[in-house]
Amino acid sequence: MYTLGDIPRFTAIHYPDRIAVVFEGTRFTYREFNARINRFANALIALGCRKGERLTIMADNCSNYLEVYFAAAKLGMSVTPLNTRLGDDEIVFIINDSEASLLIVGDGYEDKIQSMKPKLKNIKNWISFEKLSEGFLYYAALVEKAPDTEPDLDLYDVREDDLAILMYTGGTTGRPKGVMLSHRNAMISGTVAALSMNLNRDDATCYVLPIFHVSWWPILAIMMVCGKVCINRKPDLDAIFKLIQDEKCTHMNLVPTIYGWMADYSNIDKYDLSSLRILSYAGSPFPTEVLVRCIKRFGNIFGQGYGSTETAGAPVTMLSWDDHFLDGPKAKYLTSAGKAAPCSRIKIVNEHGNPVPQGAVGEICVKGKHVMMGYWKNPKLTAETLRGGWLHMGDMGYMDENGYVFLTDRKADMIISGGENVYPKEVEDIIYQHPAVKECAVVSAPDTKWGEVVQAVAVLQSGKQATAEEIIEHCKKNLAGYKCPKAVAFWNDIPKTIIGKIDKKDIKKKFWEGKDRIIS
Repeated sequence: MYTLGDIPRFTAIHYPDRIAVVFEGTRFTYREFNARINRFANALIALGCRKGERLTIMADNCSNYLEVYFAAAKLGMSVTPLNTRLGDDEIVFIINDSEASLLIVGDGYEDKIQSMKPKLKNIKNWISFEKLSEGFLYYAALVEKAPDTEPDLDLYDVREDDLAILMYTGGTTGRPKGVMLSHRNAMISGTVAALSMNLNRDDATCYVLPIFHVSWWPILAIMMVCGKVCINRKPDLDAIFKLIQDEKCTHMNLVPTIYGWMADYSNIDKYDLSSLRILSYAGSPFPTEVLVRCIKRFGNIFGQGYGSTETAGAPVTMLSWDDHFLDGPKAKYLTSAGKAAPCSRIKIVNEHGNPVPQGAVGEICVKGKHVMMGYWKNPKLTAETLRGGWLHMGDMGYMDENGYVFLTDRKADMIISGGENVYPKEVEDIIYQHPAVKECAVVSAPDTKWGEVVQAVAVLQSGKQATAEEIIEHCKKNLAGYKCPKAVAFWNDIPKTIIGKIDKKDIKKKFWEGKDRIIS
């Protein structure tokens, strides 16, 4: 297997009768799943789609979403998944910028896309998953009528370095940028995950995070070994727990925030979750206090992968369950991102691109076959980000004498107050140690004297109280004075992205509202 289309093709031949996908009561074997993929691929051919074209899709998690991905892969088309939470202008920009010729929509987003039609320049074919809508072809009818034969391998000749996914990612400023990911990039992401977690055909992943996100690698990993993918449409704790229980799921990948919700969920003991043997996490650092609470609840079955959209979700570093110690000399590694993953070479550099000494903070850089092809239609940004042949991650960190990488913060989130650099994660880790704090975030806020100062936002544990002065004093006992928050705001909840990561961009806006610019 070396392209995404090879995954369903291979599994249908070798394990045709094993269950491939479970979604809302529907079950497909690998033979059935591959047949549906072929039917949609042949429907695309009938619509005039050809290798090198791009399609875009806006839908919630569903089995059809996977069929689209793999059908496009077999034809050499690339997929641009759309974040369902984006604003209309952002969606229009991405669709037009990607130059997609076909748009697939589902799950109640038909009316939203319908209103954008006059602004979309290149779309020739419109397809709807779940709703008969004027001007849209109906997905189920297309699949039913098309043959289930494999597309001609010689005719389409899909190669591992062809564009497979054009995934747009936001930054702290500016328009979304398109990350070009090849078949090889995506396949390495799935392969490394399958090998590192020792997955086999008896494993089943409970898939919760949005398929439109780069975190869809568990699907690839499980399917590579002919296991079972159990899809949740949207995050709902009772639905997640029931699916794990009913399908005997062995794996789940989430962001730390959702694991924290799970550990604190009052109804969790109603479900049998004993089948779980691997809980992986990524997307953001795990606050140590919350991770310890989760380990005590679910057992020492946690593993971390640190990567990015630009690495196709493949890990740059990995912290295995063997390194999740709650006490003793190795407990310090709970705060690390682990060691270099099998696919990665890592170095940490200063602002001039020169390697820094062991233990010194610098920007994390990675080289490997999982690194993106570049940014779509943006050679200048590509050259800057991939300068010297290394992907500059935009994250700050250091490496210790044993090869463990410790993240200090996003380069863009660094606060410069009075000329001193403050890394929010370092401050957040201390605030999380306060017994009254449930969640927190640290961002910059404007200040006439210092330019920007450290601003904390906290959500308190139910039934507990704390004042801003108490939390600031708590920080002063553990941090240099310039790193401590100058103010603490108490909120009922903290804004989060669709995958559950704390949305610092949104938080920062609230403090910089009315200012000419946000310093970041």
